[in-house]
Amino acid sequence: MPAAALRVFTHVARLGSFTAAARALGYTQSAVSRQIAALETAAGGPLVDRLPRGVRLTAAGQALLPHAEAVLGRLAAARRDLAALREVTAGRVRVGAFATAQAWLLPRAYAAFRGRHPGVAVTVQEGPSHRLAARVLAGDLDVAVVSTTGSPDFAGLDLVRLLDDPMLLALPSGHRLAGRAQVALADVADEAWVASSPRAEDTLLAPALGSGFRPRVSVVVADWLAKLGFVAQGLGVTLLPSLAVGAVRPDVALVPLRPDELPVRTVYAATCRDLHRTAAAAAFLDVLAGSAAP
Repeated sequence: MPAAALRVFTHVARLGSFTAAARALGYTQSAVSRQIAALETAAGGPLVDRLPRGVRLTAAGQALLPHAEAVLGRLAAARRDLAALREVTAGRVRVGAFATAQAWLLPRAYAAFRGRHPGVAVTVQEGPSHRLAARVLAGDLDVAVVSTTGSPDFAGLDLVRLLDDPMLLALPSGHRLAGRAQVALADVADEAWVASSPRAEDTLLAPALGSGFRPRVSVVVADWLAKLGFVAQGLGVTLLPSLAVGAVRPDVALVPLRPDELPVRTVYAATCRDLHRTAAAAAFLDVLAGSAAP
């Protein structure tokens, strides 16, 4: 039964007249009559008794009326829900980001997005860039903040460049190199290192290994705050992405590395090229790009 005919029927039932229903709907009386006749054909019998003055529902009409009102109510609710998704007043956006992006960039974007779109639910996941990219391609994430050095190689993803993320050297505040304008890796060749893996090839130091640099990893810990805790106690030095500078404690010093020794990471917002991008995801992308501005 077409929704338009059900709408005409409920008006006729409520107003008790084809003429009054036509006036309320902006239809001609003959158009209302045709809609009711078509609905009666679909229902298999008369829905209204046509009286000299107005109409009255038959038993079939009385049985149909609550169903017609329920159907029209659900359709109205569906229209409201779809409009809310289009207008980004409801819905959800699932966001992923690598660890240091969650120290400053993602919280800043999250807060700005919530201020603009408080009715949209935001969920956040953390992981390395390659896993986040796989989740976006699988449809498990709407947007992911990923990073890479050199040319990006994320097949199937649309990438929006957000910022460059140079590496800094984190030292104990009393270290002999603290306060330098710049250091070379050769300056810390004999230092103990705090890293996320005992294999330097699996850490942020990997791009420097081609030049013969071989760090001595003495403490293995993944969490950035834990790394800085070990550095503060003089147990080693570590690399820190500039994205995480806001989380640095006062007893840790940061010194820029020579830019030719470690390539700068580029940070991107990634979405799946082949999946529909919701209005909420598009709005979060806009906020993320704005939040990445200096």
